[in-house]
Parts: sequence; structure tokens; C-alpha cells
Amino acid sequence: MQNKSRLSTAKKFLITVMLVFIASPIFAQAAFDKFDGQDDVTSIIVNKKMFDLMSKVKVDASDKETQQYLALIKKLDNLKVFTTKSTRVEGEMKVVADKYIKSAGLEELMRVNENGRNIKILVKSGSTDSQIRELLMFIEGAKNEDTVLMSLTGNFDLNEISILTDKMRIPGGDDLKKATKGKR
Repeated sequence: MQNKSRLSTAKKFLITVMLVFIASPIFAQAAFDKFDGQDDVTSIIVNKKMFDLMSKVKVDASDKETQQYLALIKKLDNLKVFTTKSTRVEGEMKVVADKYIKSAGLEELMRVNENGRNIKILVKSGSTDSQIRELLMFIEGAKNEDTVLMSLTGNFDLNEISILTDKMRIPGGDDLKKATKGKR
């Protein structure tokens, strides 16, 4: 009887752990939804369906960079980028990002303080050191510069990110490209 009870408890624990891992990327996206549609915020939101559609574009077989880009976007689930020049919204973004970072189990990849800009790039690793399940970038803008909050989920390689930032012209992409070059 005791063995059945232990087995039942183990099953419940395993199911709970699986649900936490499945729900984590969904929570990441929902945590930042409050910024979508705000007057002082520019939003870029791309979901899995759009990435799937984009990956089906026909390209010239000799264009290796575009082929790499299409291979990468097949691996992505969601991209959310929010930018603002509003100091009020920047403060809200900082609070939400800090709270999310503490609860999501992200590890810091890079932090830079440069010319009044504070840049944080954090990741949730996948099955290998270079595999990423989630990437979060927060850039506190200096005077007259945008503050950027970006969340990217999927199952991708960190070394592929520079292709994405080039092709999609993501705000803060240059900072992200610098971070990934050091990790190759």
C-alpha cells in the first residue's frame, strides 16, 4: 500500500514539474502583455504561426544567409519587442522585467553599462550550452534613447541570433549581436 502511495506522489510531482516547464514560455509572453497597446510604447509581436509562414518563403539556394535565417525562424515560438522613450513606462518595464527575471530562472549572459545605457541579456538554456529556450534583453535607454524590452522563445542556437537581428532589424539588435559574438 505504501509503494502505491509513493508511486502516486511521484507521478503527481512529475506531472507538476512538466507543467511548470511547459507553462514557463507562456508566462514569459503574458508577463509583458501589459505593454502592448500602450500609447507611449511601440510593439513588435511575432507568433509561432507567423514564423511558420515566414519559413515557407522560397529563396535562392545559393543565398546561404537567407537559408540560415529561414532555418532559424522555424525554431522560434514567440518574439515580443517593446520600445519607449517614456520615463514612466521605462520604470514599469524595469519593475516587470526584474520581477520576471527573478521568477523565471534566467541566467545572465551579459550586462553592460555604456554611455548611460544599461543593457542586460539573460537566457534560459536548452539541452546544450549554446541552445536557448528563452532570451530576454532589457536596455534602459539613456537620455533621448529608446528603452527596449525583448522576449524571444523557442529552441534555437545562440550563435544564430545575429542573423535574426540583421534580417528583422530588431531594436537593440546591435547590442545583442555583440553579446552573441563573445559566446561562439
